Amino acid sequence: MNPLETIHAAVKALRDHKLRSGLTALGIIIGTSATIAMLAIGAGARAQVAAQVQSLGSNLLVVVSGNVSQSGVKLGAGATPTLTDEDAAAISREISSVQVTSSLISGKIQIVAEGANWATTLHTVDLGYLEARDWGVESGRWFESDEAKNGAQVALLGQTVAKQLFPDDDPIGREVRIKNAPFRVIGMLAKKGQSTGGQDQDDALIVPLNAGRRVLGSNQAKLRSVAAILVKVRDGESMAQTTEDAESLLRQRHRLLPLQDNDFAIRNLSVIAEAREAGARTLSILLASVALVSLLTGGIGILNIMLVSVTERTKEIGIRMAVGAMRRDILLQFLFEAVALSVFGCIVGIILGLLCAYAIAQLADWSLIIEPWAVALAVLFSMLVGILFGWYPALRASRLAPIEAIRTA
Repeated sequence: MNPLETIHAAVKALRDHKLRSGLTALGIIIGTSATIAMLAIGAGARAQVAAQVQSLGSNLLVVVSGNVSQSGVKLGAGATPTLTDEDAAAISREISSVQVTSSLISGKIQIVAEGANWATTLHTVDLGYLEARDWGVESGRWFESDEAKNGAQVALLGQTVAKQLFPDDDPIGREVRIKNAPFRVIGMLAKKGQSTGGQDQDDALIVPLNAGRRVLGSNQAKLRSVAAILVKVRDGESMAQTTEDAESLLRQRHRLLPLQDNDFAIRNLSVIAEAREAGARTLSILLASVALVSLLTGGIGILNIMLVSVTERTKEIGIRMAVGAMRRDILLQFLFEAVALSVFGCIVGIILGLLCAYAIAQLADWSLIIEPWAVALAVLFSMLVGILFGWYPALRASRLAPIEAIRTA
């Protein structure tokens, strides 16, 4: 038998038992589709995490108030403001690796514009806030140095706020009221999307720091204290070294003794991003491993069915060998049948996997990422499953003695 005849005989045998062949390939279909879908989900999740962290700002350190003790009682992190806008200015001035800093005070507040009102997050910030956050202005402008210094009552709206207050109008030049204080809208921020915690970053209103202090009142913004300081590190500079430098500088400014704990905390968002991405990567590997187990289960199904096929076709094998078929021909025929089942299941599985990945991406509202190596891995693994689990039945069929095979049948 030449190779074409061997392939023709194998295809005919599979075609003669369509239902059994289809059920045998089902395990491979499920395993392959699950592998493709799970790897796509993992890649999409990692991309989503990366995008959310990037939306907070690249190379960004966040300094927040830490634990403070009074009369031996620890009040907890953030209970008492320990940072000031002078700390932010000192960090920007004295640490060469820092590109820009911005003081920040935030709080939930109700705002009113004409006949509409909306509860949003008020950010009172310095001039460097947008640069630190890698945030752009879609229309209008950012406030100027004199406006920031004098506490001008100007504001920039996030896109969610703009849609709620001015759904059909351009907000630029309009007026919003914050605790009855009028603020003129001078700009609308570019879209940011969700943060890593799931908050809508576009649901925000930004005003200059000094203007915001007047609105928030002394109970929320005492003297020159701020809730946080954003520190953007220059590209190519060490985040770890900048963190150490900022810590040393703030300890000096806050007159902390060597054995005293910091009354502030510095958070490195790059570390948070790496931790989240590592978690997403581990999850995708776990999901892919479970899917590969499904492929192995499909391989066991191929092994079982091929052994049954050898038993059913013992007489056919004996006659073929009696009329001149070589053991190699019988081996290749049954091995090709196993590989054909595996490849067929793989092709159908890839199509179903892509459809499932697309559906999940639409439901989860994240980008669909199909990596070529994932498809190649599924194809390669499916073919290996067909060869490994089809080899023993094929070898068993090729070792049958022609006379005994005919007699047994």
